Amino acid sequence: MSDSSLAVPVDKTFRFFTKSQGTEYAKIRPGYHSDLYKNIIEHHTSTGGKLDTVLDIGCGRATCELASHFTHAVGLDPSEGMIKNARDLAPNSSTTESIRFEISTAEELGSHLSPPINNCSIDLITAATAAHWFDMSRFWPRAAEVLKPGGTVVVWCTGEPKMHPSMPNAAAIQAATEEIRERELTPFIELGNRLARGLYIDLLMPWALSLPVAAFDEATFFRKEWGPENSEEFFVGGATTADLDTVEKLMSTMSPVQRWREAHPDAVGTNRDYVKMQRSAIERLLHEAGVEKGKEIVKGNVTGVLLMVKKKME
Repeated sequence: MSDSSLAVPVDKTFRFFTKSQGTEYAKIRPGYHSDLYKNIIEHHTSTGGKLDTVLDIGCGRATCELASHFTHAVGLDPSEGMIKNARDLAPNSSTTESIRFEISTAEELGSHLSPPINNCSIDLITAATAAHWFDMSRFWPRAAEVLKPGGTVVVWCTGEPKMHPSMPNAAAIQAATEEIRERELTPFIELGNRLARGLYIDLLMPWALSLPVAAFDEATFFRKEWGPENSEEFFVGGATTADLDTVEKLMSTMSPVQRWREAHPDAVGTNRDYVKMQRSAIERLLHEAGVEKGKEIVKGNVTGVLLMVKKKME
């Protein structure tokens, strides 16, 4: 798909987060499983990548997890609140180098910083559930500049959760929650949300741009999906079961839900709140299936995708 056929996705939510919002977001969202990081490091090193410097965009918990594999680590985010929260998450150790956290967009990749992110200085660029908000026509050329020859770009995200067939009334709950979501959230769904829902099928790669970035080798493109058929876990603990309080909190972190709430301030916290509508539908259908009040558990199938591509060796 050509970049000329897609509008540039614009994050209208996360880049404006305060520190408290970033803290709450990090607390609620599950962390990624060690299997995911293992896939990234093993593929990167087995294809000639080095472990000197990692650059994580949309930084936070993933930056800290990846930093343990590298000599140096840099975390970038356009949100000052997210950067402040990431610094709080970073481990304190006298034996390891501190992670450098800076405010920067994915399109700049630290070009404006002092000192800047130098060309040919990065071994691995990563973005956890963030690349769908990038202007890829500007990101890929800058990524080619800062990556070392043989370096890797890695992006991953989660897709739409689906109810697990073993959950009571699963099909009816899936249909009801989808109906509410489409009815209420459609006006608040941005291009970035659609890219993530589609597991990055339409995410613009460097060779698909109207001005292709020749530094990347299409032959090295790697894609791996997580779903019911993949026994590896994507999130810590699988993140496949949750009580309704947790479901509410998780839904509240979704950017379309936050935009819905901004448009309906009088409904927030009432029975007319989007997350309350979803909860009420799930509760009703679980009770119809014989689940006792207070024992409502949602079981889901987690989907996710991992994309990797290498910069050519010079």
